[in-house]
Amino acid sequence: MATSANPIIEVRGVTKRFGTSITALDHCDLTICPGEVVVIVGPSGSGKSTLLRSLNLLESPTEGQIIFEGVDLSDPSVDLDRHRQRMGMVFQHFNLFPHMTVLKNLTLAPMTAKGMPQEEAEALARELLKTVGLQDRENAYPIQLSGGQKQRIAIVRALCMQPDVMLFDEPTSALDPEMVGEVLEVMRGLAKKGMTMVVVTHEMGFAREVGTRVLFMDSGRILVDAPPQQFFTAPENPRLQEFLSKVL
Repeated sequence: MATSANPIIEVRGVTKRFGTSITALDHCDLTICPGEVVVIVGPSGSGKSTLLRSLNLLESPTEGQIIFEGVDLSDPSVDLDRHRQRMGMVFQHFNLFPHMTVLKNLTLAPMTAKGMPQEEAEALARELLKTVGLQDRENAYPIQLSGGQKQRIAIVRALCMQPDVMLFDEPTSALDPEMVGEVLEVMRGLAKKGMTMVVVTHEMGFAREVGTRVLFMDSGRILVDAPPQQFFTAPENPRLQEFLSKVL
């Protein structure tokens, strides 16, 4: 397990090609330590989501290594599913099971993947529902929830696996603008509690306020990796300057 002195994730020379003509990631290097909130921004098609999905090998790198808690996930002998259990993942779309109540959606994975007893899984789910203000919705079905509520439930579902890292792939991009704030507030709360997070987002205010580091990607490469203050107020990279001029 990683400690404060050791990286929890290391990305070493990761390249991802699709066919012979598309290079989605181009020799990316990245080190993430416990407790960091690393926010990844950049134009559409820059490789942000591909990099994020490579961290738990939802995308398998063409070249390079992903080291998670000291283990090379690209090693064929590694039990990938066991390590993925310690990486929570929240997508743009919520992917809740429509035929299950909120509580059943939350307890399914801990009970089946980790063998957690039902009573313990339900107690954990209820405790986490309180933290996102949805303790009264445990018996609701997804169709009865707003988009913001569904995404908060999706975050709780990932937390029910008690992960060491949370990965967020544009978690607010499918939401109506008025629902974005409630999801970002949950993520702020996780950051304050010291959860290690990697977040792909277009929400520059969140990146500035919550990120410990902000990465800027373009054409599959990490061009800038800097603290938020430096990233937003004194950008030196011309491509980043151009990007910020359009989004701020």
